[in-house]
Amino acid sequence: ERLMKLLKSCRKLLLKHLARWRRQRNLHSFWSRVRLCLDRQDYVRAQILSRKISPRVFDADTSKDKRKPKEGDNMVQEAPADVPSLLELKRIYYELMIRYYSHNNDYLEICRCYKSIYEIPSIKEDPAKWTPILRKICWFLVLAPHDPMQSSLLNATLEDKNLSEIPNFRLLLKQVVTMEVIQWTKLWEFFKDEYENEKNLLGGALGTKAAEDLKLRIIEHNILVVSKYYSRITLKRLADLLCLSLQEAEKHISDMVNSKALIAKIDRPMGIVSFRTAQDSNGVLNSWASNLEKLLDLVEKSCHQIHKETMIHKAVLKA
Repeated sequence: ERLMKLLKSCRKLLLKHLARWRRQRNLHSFWSRVRLCLDRQDYVRAQILSRKISPRVFDADTSKDKRKPKEGDNMVQEAPADVPSLLELKRIYYELMIRYYSHNNDYLEICRCYKSIYEIPSIKEDPAKWTPILRKICWFLVLAPHDPMQSSLLNATLEDKNLSEIPNFRLLLKQVVTMEVIQWTKLWEFFKDEYENEKNLLGGALGTKAAEDLKLRIIEHNILVVSKYYSRITLKRLADLLCLSLQEAEKHISDMVNSKALIAKIDRPMGIVSFRTAQDSNGVLNSWASNLEKLLDLVEKSCHQIHKETMIHKAVLKA
């Protein structure tokens, strides 16, 4: 009877592992089709194929493996040699996605793909593997346009302890996070060698286009810094702070306003840029009521101080 139970459990276990191996083999052949589309530069078909598989499939088995092992679990463990492991398939998937997102320079998605590869245990435990990946994460974070997702990833990466092993990149991220104007020429002189050393990228080396985008991100960062500290500023002064001509400064502000990354208005005849947001009627009334309340408090305190000084003066005269 015990032998029958053991055979039954072994049969169930074998069927489960065969199903897992079949799925892994199907995924492997599926990624081969995606790779073929990318090699042919058929990006539309590659996108359609990639969307048929959810990334969550790579984490499906890891959560189930946390259960207590049963008798016979160690009898069938290793997949056939021609079937890649689930984590290996995960790495292949994100490398293919990096190639896809590289063709339209979607830096944030490329960064997220590298972040997913970075989280694979076999890579995160080996400094020789995670160091170049973490460098790429930093570069693509800086190249990505400013938005809530980019800001969240930036702050999360800064908290990574491994970043202390590459101090130059920690400094780069710190400069982008800090709300201070960055001098492009000084930044480029300091990081130019690091930038040119990034040759082994899956989507191609960081080239001229990425260098132009990096300069653009620094300009956008500087405009956001100025908008934080100024409500109104002359266009000439703004251009001086950005080290740009008047036409270039106006163009960059207009582009940021069109992309809804910034709220600003340019008064061309006066040459003034206003970063103040337009308030509705309720906001104006609330602001007026708050200012009036502060004024009345100030008048009351002033009257109290005057009355106090008068009483002290009278007491001195009587003495």
